[in-house]
Amino acid sequence: MSRYTESVCKLCRNEGVKLFLKGTRCYTTKCAIERRRYPSGQHGQERKKQSEFAVQLREKQKVRRFYSVAEKQFSGYFDTANRQKKIPTGLKLLQILEARLDNVVHRSGMVPSRAQARQLILHGHFLVDGKKVAIPSYLLKAGQVVSVVEDSKKLIRGLVEGSPVATHPTWMNVDKEGLTASLGNLPAREDLDPTIKEALIVEHYSR
Repeated sequence: MSRYTESVCKLCRNEGVKLFLKGTRCYTTKCAIERRRYPSGQHGQERKKQSEFAVQLREKQKVRRFYSVAEKQFSGYFDTANRQKKIPTGLKLLQILEARLDNVVHRSGMVPSRAQARQLILHGHFLVDGKKVAIPSYLLKAGQVVSVVEDSKKLIRGLVEGSPVATHPTWMNVDKEGLTASLGNLPAREDLDPTIKEALIVEHYSR
């Protein structure tokens, strides 16, 4: 899988919103977008009228980068969401992204950022229903419990104390003392970020 190696702050500036890619730093005045609210590069401050395609593409890129998902994987999630008919495609796509193990670990407040959650998962610090899972993209089902390996609890408790994530979503059950988290149920649309325009993503892939 390709890996982005440049400054992640550029991604936030290019999308015009905070993507919270640097954990604690994103909650301080040191955040790049707080100081320079315009795209990076020589022509970043020039105003440009975007085409319909560009608006759709930017929304897709914003969401993909927010959840730190590669292009091919994101496209696969969309295909999965589009195949089912019970839930609107856009909402189902967001539910899939929220159910990822790295996202749940971050949302629970145990780790400051998704990037750090992904690294710790890869190193085998987390369990799902008592079994070690080292796949950040592992999709959790409602009721499955994420916990911390016994030998890793001291490390994770140190991260919890320094985590800027003060509250967890209402659709998650979190015990910060016991270092566990689980999906109570998949989130409804009103529980998710209102600034995300998933209809634009659906339109982008439907072209």
